[in-house]
Amino acid sequence: MTDKQQIFVDEYLKDLNGTRAYKVAYPNVKKDSVAATNAARLLRNAKVKKYIDEQLEIMHNERTADAQEVLEYLTSIMRGEQQEQVLRGVGMGEQVKTNIEVSAKDRIKAAELLGKRHALFTDKQELNVKSVTFVDDVPLDDDD
Repeated sequence: MTDKQQIFVDEYLKDLNGTRAYKVAYPNVKKDSVAATNAARLLRNAKVKKYIDEQLEIMHNERTADAQEVLEYLTSIMRGEQQEQVLRGVGMGEQVKTNIEVSAKDRIKAAELLGKRHALFTDKQELNVKSVTFVDDVPLDDDD
């Protein structure tokens, strides 16, 4: 990839606006229509497309919580290991931020969500079903 293509991709990844990114990478282009056409052409370039896909995957992995992280967070709330910030009045209309323990209501909700995840609240019924085989032993009468 060229330096200008790299600038284009870096700008494109900010907001996925090809026209704007192209105009930043190639400042001599003034018309939006030209920038949009050339940006679309660049986005079809195999090297540019591959790099964008790689960067989007990295951004997705960094910004998105996975299942394990969610479970650990809910567990820490349920156990009272997290605190939340609230505003507390100190008089004359002034407020200060104060850390307090997570409320019992929030801890119960976290426990409920974890319980649902682990199917703790469902009625479990064990069913023993024998398979049934249907045999077509009725002869077909061709005269009917």
